[in-house]
Amino acid sequence: MPHVELRELRRSFGEFEALKGINVSLEAGEFLSLLGPSGCGKTTALRLVAGFDRPTSGQVVVDGKDVSSVPPNRRDMGMVFQAYSLFPNMTAEKNVEYGLRIRKQGRGERRKKVEELLELVGLGHAGKRYPHQLSGGMQQRVALARALAIEPRVLLLDEPLSALDAKVRVQLREEIRRIQTQLGITTIYVTHDQEEALSISDHVAVMYGGRIEQVGTPAEMYGAPATPFVAEFIGTMNRLEATVADSGAVEHGGVRLRVDAAQGRSRGERVLVLVRPEVVEVEAAANGAPDGALAGEVVSHTFLGSVTRIKVAAEAGEVTADVSTARAETLPVGARVTARFPAESARLLSLAQAPAPPAADPDGP
Repeated sequence: MPHVELRELRRSFGEFEALKGINVSLEAGEFLSLLGPSGCGKTTALRLVAGFDRPTSGQVVVDGKDVSSVPPNRRDMGMVFQAYSLFPNMTAEKNVEYGLRIRKQGRGERRKKVEELLELVGLGHAGKRYPHQLSGGMQQRVALARALAIEPRVLLLDEPLSALDAKVRVQLREEIRRIQTQLGITTIYVTHDQEEALSISDHVAVMYGGRIEQVGTPAEMYGAPATPFVAEFIGTMNRLEATVADSGAVEHGGVRLRVDAAQGRSRGERVLVLVRPEVVEVEAAANGAPDGALAGEVVSHTFLGSVTRIKVAAEAGEVTADVSTARAETLPVGARVTARFPAESARLLSLAQAPAPPAADPDGP
């Protein structure tokens, strides 16, 4: 039996449907990230799990029991918010101790637990400090320790790192994952940062428009996106509209490209070829483009450290490739080049799955 389940969970606010029947389950000790752009419904889903809001329909199930109508203080869940929400008039240790005092635990037991948790989050030296005396990262560590103090069955985190600078975010997300693994606590983590979600999660659920587009491991989400939105949202992706030519090949902009995924598809089917920039090979053009390659011109370089992202303008559109920075120097802007990719590296989706273009404005020109 899954530890936590969201069953056909819906939430409407008047005419607006924030959640449109989402289904997802977690095993005990699993770390799941709800990932998506602003307004996709991920925080709404987390609030329903926490009990801060109630679903229009559907169920939140924990250990086989429907808790949809159970108040937050009886759900045995710990919550970490984006804005820390520490009590400013209490020291770090008093903030961590708060939930234990409410539950009327003995003083000695409380002190021992607080000391252990502050050590666990790396703040054993800062227990006497007030929130205004702590950095943002330290305040969030206190908030995490406070959520863990009550030994919740489920830990919920709502964009807990978005207010921190980049270096602190990386350090703290690694700490969160270490602590979660050490304690074996079931965790739901909300974020809009794909790198964050992929780096610390067992599974990721990508949300868009109140629905879950795909659930899978980080490797599955990156390597085998199920919809064009997931392909676009997780990492950078080349999207080439094409027509299936025959088994194992497609035609894009008048060029025949070998694509293993085209095998078994109907000739003439319109498809979207999805290719990651890191598998695209760019070569200086000699005399035209060889079979299975797109000819074009380098139009831009983006320096990313050891890698440089090159954009190639081909006849049918742009292709992006990641190459070593040293190699990029031999492919300057304006150079004529060819771009190709291994036949096994491309993924195909029916073009019917791609989002429809926006409807024309009837009042427009």
